Amino acid sequence: MRDVAALAGVSLKTVSRVVNNEAGVSPVVTAKVERAVLQLGYRHNLAASNLRRGDARTSTVGALLQDVSNSFSSSLLRALEDAAHQRDVAILASSLDEEPSRERTLVESLLRRRVDGLLIMPATERQDYLVDEVRGGLPLVFVDRRPQGVDADSVTVDNISGARQAAHHLVGQGHSRIAFLGDLTAIQTAAERLSGFESGLAERDMVLDPRLVVTEIRSDAEAMAALLEVLARPSPPTAVFAARNTVAIGAVRALRHSGLSSKVALVGFDDFPLADVLEPGLTVVRQDVRRIGEEVARLLFARIDGDVSPPHHIVITPELVVRGSGEIRPQ
Repeated sequence: MRDVAALAGVSLKTVSRVVNNEAGVSPVVTAKVERAVLQLGYRHNLAASNLRRGDARTSTVGALLQDVSNSFSSSLLRALEDAAHQRDVAILASSLDEEPSRERTLVESLLRRRVDGLLIMPATERQDYLVDEVRGGLPLVFVDRRPQGVDADSVTVDNISGARQAAHHLVGQGHSRIAFLGDLTAIQTAAERLSGFESGLAERDMVLDPRLVVTEIRSDAEAMAALLEVLARPSPPTAVFAARNTVAIGAVRALRHSGLSSKVALVGFDDFPLADVLEPGLTVVRQDVRRIGEEVARLLFARIDGDVSPPHHIVITPELVVRGSGEIRPQ
């Protein structure tokens, strides 16, 4: 930094202001410093700068999602990255894979690295272990699932409403034998989607046949196998509700394998790339992932900037997107 100051003919403080994007330096002087930086190959040491300023900021944020390879998690992460980029903040992201111990370990690891804030899509049933950190002022936002045991900001989707929309839609097409394929019922979102689908059917004077319900599905391969088994039964369903995007992918493959793509209706929860170009296009209950990510970023960076207002709990209503597969009527 002293070498840059000497080459540019300015004070050390002026160089500091330029590299830290602080006000009070004229464009002419800024250009001189930037030329010296380029000529000397100087790279600003952010960690050392933060230590000198004493504000304990690291310009990093931790993002713990269930599976960064899943289109929902990756789209959410991209929205957060876009907001972080504007602030020159780096994102440290990792997948939890529904493993509570992994969540605890990764949270501890990120806290040791002094991240400025945390975004968590929790795998644990309760997050009491973070009470002390929240009381100490750790900026923390939960996404997709509401926090349990600790009061902190959250951004979730109205899963019950979305599943209810799917039930109403399929019944409206004339279906009475509808299969339900879902994720682990221990997961908050999965349980809500099952409950919402059951209540949606009840509102149409129907009951979900337990023999057509398969849960604890963790992959598209498991979903495909589960639906093939259900379709092989004496009284197969005329419609299917797949309560997660990976489950919907497996259901699409099962119907295509059985030659039933145009005969059995299918509605999925969560959109995914190319769902609209399938034949028929996949009707889905779509979450506005971009908006979810923007709300998460807004809350998280507001806390990092010093917002001390009571926790905010934002709930976003999903929408039914009609593309063809959910409009197939009973044969």
